[in-house]
Amino acid sequence: MTVITNIEDLRILAQKRVPRMFYDYADSGSWTESTYRANNDDFQKIKLRQRVAVNMENRSTETTMVGQKVAMPVAIAPTGLTGMQHADGEILAAKAARKFGVPFTLSTMSICSIEDVAKHAGEGFWFQLYVMKDRGFIERLIDRAKAANCSALVLTLDLQILGQRHKDLKNGLSAPPKLTIANLINIATKPRWALGMLGTPRRQFGNIVGHVTGVADMSSLSSWTAQQFDPALNWGDVEWIKKRWGGKLILKGIQDVEDAKLAVRSGADALIVSNHGGRQLDGAQSSIEALPAVVDAVGGQIEIHMDGGIRSGQDVLKARALGAQAVYIGRPFLYGLGAMGEAGVTKCLEILHKELDLTMAFCGHTKIETVDKSILLPGTFPTA
Repeated sequence: MTVITNIEDLRILAQKRVPRMFYDYADSGSWTESTYRANNDDFQKIKLRQRVAVNMENRSTETTMVGQKVAMPVAIAPTGLTGMQHADGEILAAKAARKFGVPFTLSTMSICSIEDVAKHAGEGFWFQLYVMKDRGFIERLIDRAKAANCSALVLTLDLQILGQRHKDLKNGLSAPPKLTIANLINIATKPRWALGMLGTPRRQFGNIVGHVTGVADMSSLSSWTAQQFDPALNWGDVEWIKKRWGGKLILKGIQDVEDAKLAVRSGADALIVSNHGGRQLDGAQSSIEALPAVVDAVGGQIEIHMDGGIRSGQDVLKARALGAQAVYIGRPFLYGLGAMGEAGVTKCLEILHKELDLTMAFCGHTKIETVDKSILLPGTFPTA
């Protein structure tokens, strides 16, 4: 592929270059994947109003997220196993985000550790926290994020238990991965990926291995993680984490208006309207469909972000028009990473930015800060 023009081009290239078990891990949802598909499909139903004879000079996509300046209303979402899409994946993505001027969020379940990524990330280095039963480990994780100068903590609330993802079961994705004959043959067809992984020492969960008693390698990690996600997570835990962290707190996984109101009461700085990329509750609303009701209920009281289904700069613009201050991208940057490493993540961001900038202008705006619902064709977008 000589000319890459959109996110789909990056996806196709990543599918060719990343072993099937890791590509499928990123590009799948739970059960029937209906919510995963709806996240993307529902954006396509929203139509834009074209305006003409408007001065399109001096355009700017700059805005803020929780008080931090960003080059466009986009952050890189936390994604587990990023370092298995490409060797040192989290480090490469953080470097691309820093150079572009957007936040990078590191997952608890990353391959590269907080400390490794901190050496390459800029001011927009955020950390995503899963709540485990081992509260001592959580305290240490929070303290490590502080020491790494992470400027925001993203607390994920929608993974108390793990949704069933059929592709992962069929591919034998586990910790460590099951090296079946089929998987070994598939890896052998991905020499670029294999050579990269052979050349890095980072091939395990860097935030966990060596930081938990009894977990010294990938073989001992599986039994620990299987028991650690905490189904008893509640709003009291959010209060405790907010106090322990002491900085900017973003709550991820809000879909329901009542939960949005509880997020406001918690004192968090922002919430993310999210269904975990369609990887948890299959049959849930798409994020873009859920967004307007949340904005209507708590907009103005808390900063509202969203993720799920973003595949273009037009999607970014539509989310902004419906009240989201900013969005997060997961799969798009993973496609870029798997396809071309750091250059692929940069390409992903460049594609989204160009699409956002041009579409904003065609809709009669030169500043992202002035975009509102008026750019959308009435009757084509969800309402509260």
